[in-house]
Amino acid sequence: MSKKAILQAQIEADLKQHAEDIFQRLGITVSQAITAFYKQVEMSNDLPFNVNSPNKETIKTFKTTDSGDDLVVCSNAKDMFKSLGI
Repeated sequence: MSKKAILQAQIEADLKQHAEDIFQRLGITVSQAITAFYKQVEMSNDLPFNVNSPNKETIKTFKTTDSGDDLVVCSNAKDMFKSLGI
């Protein structure tokens, strides 16, 4: 099968480097990895992994944390364990 399409995408530089290091360790090229991903999408007619949306409680927790409410700030691990009663 000849290659007939060019794919361009912008991703974080660190993510790109980490993934490429893994591909090199696996002995595959970036093109081979992307092709494998696309083949898995094609075969499953879906993403080849689960994508989970946060539930209501998780969304509430995100909002509370983002607003700074109900936060426990610890100075170190010992302080954190003490706050947790561990």
